[in-house]
Amino acid sequence: MARSNKKGPYIDLKLMKKVQKLKESGTSTAIKTWARGSQIPPEFVGLTFSIHTGNKFVDVFITESMVGHRLGEFAPTRVFRGHGAIVKRTMEKT
Repeated sequence: MARSNKKGPYIDLKLMKKVQKLKESGTSTAIKTWARGSQIPPEFVGLTFSIHTGNKFVDVFITESMVGHRLGEFAPTRVFRGHGAIVKRTMEKT
């Protein structure tokens, strides 16, 4: 067994407390978090998280297929603008 398996998953304690409070109250508001490195345990399934991307928050609904992944995997921090804009222009000229 690898050492990482012995240590267990990393889940931010403040985030776990927020989830427990939300489940006790029974409301369905999004939980705002900056903890992108936290793993998703089965207790998070069915909840909505607002995950910080560096300049804004992205709402992510947690499903069963996301369990075991990190929160940050579902909120991209960079915008892909595309490749080849210069190449297209030079090809059209020839």
